[in-house]
Amino acid sequence: MRIRNSKRPLGVLAAVSSLALVAACSEQQTADDTSAGANENAAAAVEEAQGAASVEDAAAFIEGVETWSRDFGEYGARVAWVQATYINYDTNWLVTRADTEATEMGVKFANQAKRFNDVELPAEMRRKIEAIKLGLNLPAPERPGAAAELAEINTRMGSTYATGKIELDGEEVGRNDLEEMMGTVRDPARLQEIWTKWRAVPIAPNEDGGAMKTDYARMVEIANEGAVELGYDDVGTMWRARYDLPPAEFAAETDRLWGQVKPLYDELHCHVRAKLNEKYGDDIVPLDQPIRADLLGNMWAQSWGNISDLVSPGDADPGYDLTALLLANGYDAKKMVETGEAFFSSLGFAPLPETFWERSQITKPADRQVVCHASAWDLDWKDDIRIKMCTKVNADDFQTVHHELGHNYYQRAYQDQSVLFQTGANGGFHEAIGDMVALSITPDYLKTIGLLDDIPDASADVGLLMNTALEKIAFQPFGLLMDKWRWQVFSGELTPETYNEGWWALRTQYQGIRPPVERAAEDFDPGGKYHIPGNVSYTRYFIANILQFQFHKAACDMAGWEGPLHRCSVYGAKEIGEKFNAMLEMGASKPWPEALEAFTGTREMDGSAVVEYFAPLMDYLKEQNKDRQCGW
Repeated sequence: MRIRNSKRPLGVLAAVSSLALVAACSEQQTADDTSAGANENAAAAVEEAQGAASVEDAAAFIEGVETWSRDFGEYGARVAWVQATYINYDTNWLVTRADTEATEMGVKFANQAKRFNDVELPAEMRRKIEAIKLGLNLPAPERPGAAAELAEINTRMGSTYATGKIELDGEEVGRNDLEEMMGTVRDPARLQEIWTKWRAVPIAPNEDGGAMKTDYARMVEIANEGAVELGYDDVGTMWRARYDLPPAEFAAETDRLWGQVKPLYDELHCHVRAKLNEKYGDDIVPLDQPIRADLLGNMWAQSWGNISDLVSPGDADPGYDLTALLLANGYDAKKMVETGEAFFSSLGFAPLPETFWERSQITKPADRQVVCHASAWDLDWKDDIRIKMCTKVNADDFQTVHHELGHNYYQRAYQDQSVLFQTGANGGFHEAIGDMVALSITPDYLKTIGLLDDIPDASADVGLLMNTALEKIAFQPFGLLMDKWRWQVFSGELTPETYNEGWWALRTQYQGIRPPVERAAEDFDPGGKYHIPGNVSYTRYFIANILQFQFHKAACDMAGWEGPLHRCSVYGAKEIGEKFNAMLEMGASKPWPEALEAFTGTREMDGSAVVEYFAPLMDYLKEQNKDRQCGW
């Protein structure tokens, strides 16, 4: 499972300030003129807000923020696109400058919004004021120079991750290639070497002679200072406050959801460890210890689908190899994206605009450095939607395409909302949309589109479910602990001296894994994961893995499906598409329980659909594990 992200995932100001902003030279003057005018108007609105304590003043303030956000947001998104698809010294310089400006304005807006905390406002205006306060992903304090320093650090960390050099056998190897090797190599010594060298990048000297860990610690200091100025205990508290619940209550909610799916993960872990023990022996995989992280087929052990050949039941062949089917049917990267579009079209969504095909980065350019991490972009708050991928023809990227297009269709659906509401009902919603559609990539669907000749019978279901569980269920504890680690960092529970120790404590507690080699305090293994130096909150992915099954069950119930949940496909169900789109059009204009209720009929996130979906696999795993020693 490759975790993806959209641009503008958290709110308008988060989008503006957290994007890597950079401008193409041909557009620079126009963009500068636009942003200058927007900033002048916004500054006026901020000045008028001094001492304001009325509904009218709040309305004028909100209008000024919306105007600036729309204008600068498009500028920021366009320059960010250039930096992400053309990494060099100049684009990094430009991104730092633009990000500084965006962060400074965001800090001003957020601090001005505090003036209306005690004003009785209509519900929609109150929601907008809170969105402004929470819009900064990493808030800089108002003191001079803080925003510039924070922007410089963030740009440098992102560049360090994207351009870090990794050598194997004396030759430089690309990150995509190394990720692929982790899924195919079966030599434990080689896997350990790849795993270790990947994690040398965050501790190697960067262009300024420092290291990512030093930058990260300084970033935490600055951002926490900004969060306190906004009235939050720290950045972690601020992030949790975005979920329409008190921060402590939201943390408890994630624990509750994890409790619903943990029994399935525990059985899966037990089975996988036993199978790896059969492959590698007691010395490499002791049956009474956590699993070595480099043996699970993924650079971060966050999903285990690449070792399905080692752990799946021998008598429950899924019946097909999707990668092989794609290749045999002449699929290229563009055809994979066209197929994803066709699924959404079958639900009644309008085709993607021509500009999508003209401007997206679907494959990796051969002539320059780019950010290959898959993402979906909305550049003009309307219909200039794009994906950025280095697509390869395989099953994983086939799923990724559907996921990224889900972001794009969501972005287009809420285009008529205020820019302050042009985001998902909560972070998990945005990530769940495309994955909900991908759950309908069943054998029946593959036959419908001509990729599969015959549908395997029910005897293959356990194999299919095992493959899905190795991706989605194996992911859940990782999806939860990523932000738990950051919450501990932001709160001061973990210090730079204990960053790595705390990281592995959580990975052992929740995932039951351990590093393949001894790790030291000076290591910074969290920095080997894109979302840490990129400061992308990860709770959304954990929640998305709950919501996508909840959405899927609701859709299948609407379609009158009566068979096993894992065999349901809603391809072609336009009546579902209409109701689905109605939820998407809401954006973040209402608290997420209302958006959830609009489609599913319930206001509570619920993991029971996950349990139902994997019920046959759970029965199988319990039978397999009945005489094994489980736990760690």
